[in-house]
Amino acid sequence: MAIIRFDPFTRSFLKPFFAWEDEEDMPELTMTEGLDVYEEDDKVIVKAAVPGVPADKVDITFEDGVLRIKGKIEEKKEEKEKRKVVYRMDRVASFDYTTTLPRAIEEKTLEAKVENGVVIVSAKIAEAAKPKKIPVKTK
Repeated sequence: MAIIRFDPFTRSFLKPFFAWEDEEDMPELTMTEGLDVYEEDDKVIVKAAVPGVPADKVDITFEDGVLRIKGKIEEKKEEKEKRKVVYRMDRVASFDYTTTLPRAIEEKTLEAKVENGVVIVSAKIAEAAKPKKIPVKTK
């Protein structure tokens, strides 16, 4: 008998528990971290998913090359009392992203905005971190 490593997300493990006719009918399982860091032209850009969190509840810090984006929002008691409760589940949305940037940046150019549930932080790459062309000399 072969030993198979347990993986709860494999299709072969899930199949006995659900009545799917064939593998194509099974739903796709996807996971996302919610953080993108990339370079575009002469800028470093960081995008972080913050669904349902307003811009004033987002806290962004940059120190020693580390960018931290965090925030939390909770439904207040007054908001709950204004509604007729049919089903209640406490609403809490929070996030805490920490990442190092791929290159040195000019800190004075750091900008942040919230757009459609995504925080976008951008900054220009520092001159010292940009690639330099080195001329080749001949004898």
